[in-house]
Amino acid sequence: MGRRQKGRPIDGILLLDKPLGLGSNEVLQRLKRLYKARKAGHTGSLDRQASGLLPICFGEATKLSAFLLNADKRYEAVLHLGVKTNTGDTEGEIIQERPVPTLSRDDVEQVLADFRGDIEQIPPMHSALKIKGQRLYKLAHQGLVVERKARPVTIKELTLTEMSENRIGIEVFCSKGTYIRTLGEDIGEALGCGAHLASLRRTASGPFYTEQMVTPEALEKSAAAGLDVLDQMLLPMDTALPGWPDVNLSDDMAYYLRQGQAILVPHAPTRGWVKIYAGKAHFLGVGEVQPDGKIAPRKLLATN
Repeated sequence: MGRRQKGRPIDGILLLDKPLGLGSNEVLQRLKRLYKARKAGHTGSLDRQASGLLPICFGEATKLSAFLLNADKRYEAVLHLGVKTNTGDTEGEIIQERPVPTLSRDDVEQVLADFRGDIEQIPPMHSALKIKGQRLYKLAHQGLVVERKARPVTIKELTLTEMSENRIGIEVFCSKGTYIRTLGEDIGEALGCGAHLASLRRTASGPFYTEQMVTPEALEKSAAAGLDVLDQMLLPMDTALPGWPDVNLSDDMAYYLRQGQAILVPHAPTRGWVKIYAGKAHFLGVGEVQPDGKIAPRKLLATN
């Protein structure tokens, strides 16, 4: 007899405005308890000293989290020039201080231009990346430094938003896997004085933006009114995949697809990934068009 799972089987996506000072996993566990949810996961962690958009997937939505992990992100950051820390942000200890040269806006713009497009980054030691099965930040807390290979990322947009004597503000639109702390440190080095992140806020993740976010305070208030009110704050699971073509199945086609069989759907797309529905309204999951034109199930949701 199988072990009975605890919690409610709820499905959907919550767009949380993560506050400063809390880790992503810490926030996730709080929300899981608040919703009394059986299953939940986040789609790309934010550092404790970062705030902003953190999509939380509940239930079957966790099957779609990989698509959000791979999505582009947008951030707002402020760099403190002239001071380097061992973590690249305000949590770390100061390891170097240098005078900030007199910089014009044109000077900064010229440096930023070198970071737009395809670049390579060396992941910071204070990151969740695993090397040989161990998280880098855990090794860093032991005072260890290990070799890390540079990784390609793409900075699609990099905009100077503010500038003062020892601080500059930037907005970054980037590919998955981009470390904004590393970007800030590298910009500081290119400016000749070093830098660390004074603040960081994520404002977009894939199709989701800050205008859709919910604060922890609003969630607590809704929880007092009941779980039904909390559930109304969840987005439908298919909102994670905007722009994907829809494929609508008959009951018979849906039956065979759920058995794991690839099916031929008249007038369906001829290639790529698709969102699959039964009766135009019931979201079944995602599939991929095969070379023979049939649609193969890839991630099917266990919903009624």
